[in-house]
Amino acid sequence: MTLRQGSGADASASAADDIREARTSLGIELGSTRIKACLIGSDPTEVLATGSFAWENRLEDGLWTYAIDEVWAGLQAAFAALLDDAEQQHGIRPTTFGAIGVSAMMHGYLAFDEAGELLVPFRTWRNTNTGRASAELGDTFGVNIPLRWSIAHLHQAVLDDEPHVARLASVNTLAGYVHEKLTGERVLGVGDASGMFPIDSATHGYDERMLRAYAALAGDRLPRPLDELLPVVLPAGAAAGTLTAEGAALLDPTGTLQPGIPLCPPEGDAGTGMVATNSVAPRTGNVSAGTSIFAMVVLERPLTEVHNELDLVTTPAGDAVAMVHCNNGASELAAWAGLFTRFSAAAGQPLDDDAVFDALFREALEGEADAGGLLAYNHLAGEPIAGLDAGRPLFVRTPDSAFTLANFMRSQLYGVFGTLALGMQVFAAEGVGLDRMFAHGGMFRTAGVAQRFLAGALGAPVAVGELASEGGAWGIAVLASYLSHADDLSLHVYLDERVFAAASVSLVEPDPTDVAGFASYLDRYRAGLAIEAAAVASL
Repeated sequence: MTLRQGSGADASASAADDIREARTSLGIELGSTRIKACLIGSDPTEVLATGSFAWENRLEDGLWTYAIDEVWAGLQAAFAALLDDAEQQHGIRPTTFGAIGVSAMMHGYLAFDEAGELLVPFRTWRNTNTGRASAELGDTFGVNIPLRWSIAHLHQAVLDDEPHVARLASVNTLAGYVHEKLTGERVLGVGDASGMFPIDSATHGYDERMLRAYAALAGDRLPRPLDELLPVVLPAGAAAGTLTAEGAALLDPTGTLQPGIPLCPPEGDAGTGMVATNSVAPRTGNVSAGTSIFAMVVLERPLTEVHNELDLVTTPAGDAVAMVHCNNGASELAAWAGLFTRFSAAAGQPLDDDAVFDALFREALEGEADAGGLLAYNHLAGEPIAGLDAGRPLFVRTPDSAFTLANFMRSQLYGVFGTLALGMQVFAAEGVGLDRMFAHGGMFRTAGVAQRFLAGALGAPVAVGELASEGGAWGIAVLASYLSHADDLSLHVYLDERVFAAASVSLVEPDPTDVAGFASYLDRYRAGLAIEAAAVASL
């Protein structure tokens, strides 16, 4: 199965009928570098229209953030572009949809007062200033609480005695915030909620024992109980409110969009990535590469030990998932590609970004299996798995390294997977079963390059297919479409039978030469982390 863009007179007529009769689902995802809207029809594999808006986080007062005004400007721009695309392709401008879903980057900290006003700038998942809180919470709960989790951000604010804490009325994620503004409902999908506070895998709600433990820890330092600050947790397929007139105006100031549309529970980008790759059943997993990179594996059984390298989260249906999350993904790789793009223009032979990426990636295939002794660290931000509380991107070689373009590019691609591979070693030690790893993200568009190197890095088969080409925006659109099927089918069955039944993917087995080469690279990478730490201390 590949995602299909409608083409031809019959397809266009069918798509127009779906739009006219609201047999559609709209998905909107606020990613780290792009806000994307995706419209699907009665056949969830058919993408009817898309729209997007590029944005970037900013480092302000030592914290990574996005301006809230830009959240709404970006949503409006992406939505308007989708309406334009639908009208251009199908001759009809949508005024309503069968369902809507919102997803966004997980974790972070959005704190509001009683009037719904933001108390401090949005603190994103990328911030690593929560070390003391994370350690104290881990000791209190007996589970790993990552630095980027919402409860870590909240507790750090408590520890720092920040003035805004006394005025707290609610805390949310970015997806939950947008959903609440659109519907008036302060609810959150269980997958996204599992990145705010630990979830009980039996009840699919916040862990009651840990809520009580936090109440004792916080004492009177919070103005109200934690469970009143957090949004209500909902599983995939649950009713999560309808679009209000005020919400419709926020999304579409022109007044084209009509209120009353049902919304599915808002989810995080990890959950929508699982949906987009049909990785919601035990023994399946996926790797998502963007500004960050993370791997998720749906567990058959609980892990035997607490591992600081792993986050325990859930699928959108509430099943337990172990995640290896790295703050730094493909951004440094993209920066180097941008340098080569500029070189081509300066040389009078300009190439577009896609052509540059394709040429550089294919050159990497000619590199030595261990990247010729070169090392690349992609750490723009801190990286907890590597023991770093700040980042300094580095490229390192010795005088006898084979410094060629092919080796350089292979080292940059390996560098994207370096910290991830360190974390993934825990799964092997725990004996976690894995039948298939699915990879998605822009760096996998050049066929047979990043996919092959990832298979070598993980020592496991890696699948890639166009079914995830629209990423999380398509994934949340599929979750929105699931609203009308949830009474009859589990999410896993719905995806298997209604969405991915005719799936066709490219599966690459690990090449023994790549496996040995990457292992050698990873040994040097681990040893070289001392260089990275020195750079953080010195620069």
